[in-house]
Amino acid sequence: MSSPRILVVDDEADLRELLEITLLKMGMDVDSAATVAEARARLAQHQYALVLTDMRLPDGLGLELVREVNTNHKNTPIAVVTAYGSAENAVVALKAGAFDYVTKPVVLEDLRIMVRSALRLSEAEAPGAGQDAAEASRLIGESPAMQGLRAQIGRLARSMAPISITGESGSGKELAAREIHAQSSRAAKPFVAVNCGAIPEALMEAEFFGYRKGAFTGAAEEREGFFQAANGGTLMLDEVADLPLPMQVKLLRAIQERRVRKIGATSEEPVDVRIVSATHQDLARCVEQGRFRQDLFYRLNVIELRLPPLRERLDDLPLLCAAILARLAGPGQHAALGPGVLDALRAYSFPGNVRELENVLERALAFANDGVIEVQDLQLKAARPADPAPAAVAPPPPAAPAVMTPVPEPAAPAPAADTGPLPGNLPEYLSQIERDIIQRALNQTQFNRTQAASLLGISVRQLRYQIQKLGIQAPEG
Repeated sequence: MSSPRILVVDDEADLRELLEITLLKMGMDVDSAATVAEARARLAQHQYALVLTDMRLPDGLGLELVREVNTNHKNTPIAVVTAYGSAENAVVALKAGAFDYVTKPVVLEDLRIMVRSALRLSEAEAPGAGQDAAEASRLIGESPAMQGLRAQIGRLARSMAPISITGESGSGKELAAREIHAQSSRAAKPFVAVNCGAIPEALMEAEFFGYRKGAFTGAAEEREGFFQAANGGTLMLDEVADLPLPMQVKLLRAIQERRVRKIGATSEEPVDVRIVSATHQDLARCVEQGRFRQDLFYRLNVIELRLPPLRERLDDLPLLCAAILARLAGPGQHAALGPGVLDALRAYSFPGNVRELENVLERALAFANDGVIEVQDLQLKAARPADPAPAAVAPPPPAAPAVMTPVPEPAAPAPAADTGPLPGNLPEYLSQIERDIIQRALNQTQFNRTQAASLLGISVRQLRYQIQKLGIQAPEG
């Protein structure tokens, strides 16, 4: 087999030579060009596994080359070299279709990582290579909205650009992120999903970046963070709008520099991750309100992917119901929809989207006779008032204050605790408080996670994360 051929476009002879030597040592064949015109001539003669271009060239901009390669050489990834600190140039290039970027002065290890990712992408785009991923899509539906979404994901999977996934709760943001990862050159590497709203602020830096042994009380051994766990793959930041401002600063640096420093370490270590963020909130409005940093917003929101709510793709209900019932029924079991059930589902607004559809069908299947769900099993009339919850829930709030008012009173002794001895191990102390509160909520709801999450004012996903993290076990029997 012939070695992969790479085109280097740069008018600085010294830098061009450095890049050529580095790539030759990696076993590549290298062609060079000093201008946009020379690069066009080279592209007309050869097929390249990667094009690496400077942003400023004597006869034009590297950005022109990015657009031309994306238009005329769709299977050739192109990366750009940009001046250190010119984050705006990098973002513009990524939006124009660049696969990735490296900054000047070029760090050779960063260059090697980027080249390897590009070569994995070229292999993934060989004839027939991406068919299995497309056929096994996690995103179910044949409506125009879903077909457009899958086509967009196919294009986005080629790039290293950060993606911001927006959509209502329950619309499948994590599924879309996993689909992007599965179709990318990073599919064989880890996919790590992090719920930013489920991590206590005091533990965030340790969870994201890891820590050295002895870095703080309770750090009995060295631990990797989310960035190290996702190295080479994709890191999904779910509910990123919930990040506190101090953590946003640290996250911005890690994304910009592609390096992280563990707590207690004296040096940074390189990490190779693609960032996919998701939120049901309007990040632009969060920026206006001062709750989210503008510079981090621009870093994360290079490409925006919007997921349609279920009410905009009701034509997908038959396929979704069939897939959900097949999973709920299990092997060898029968589950089906009776007459009029689909019509009843189409008439419902589904404020909770696909996640709510799953809950509705799971509840209905529990009431169904012989696995056949009837309209009355759906109990949609009981679920529908959850839409305008303020009016329907108006009567219970009087009871809520009665339950809530005693709660601050037990908290009154807190000042006494302030004057007493401080806990020797803060993370362990906070974890124990969380564990006790969650355990009480689970005991009160007979370990019904949905009800416990509602009682605690968090999502079921957040509760599931905390249960797993804190090692809470369901009672036997």
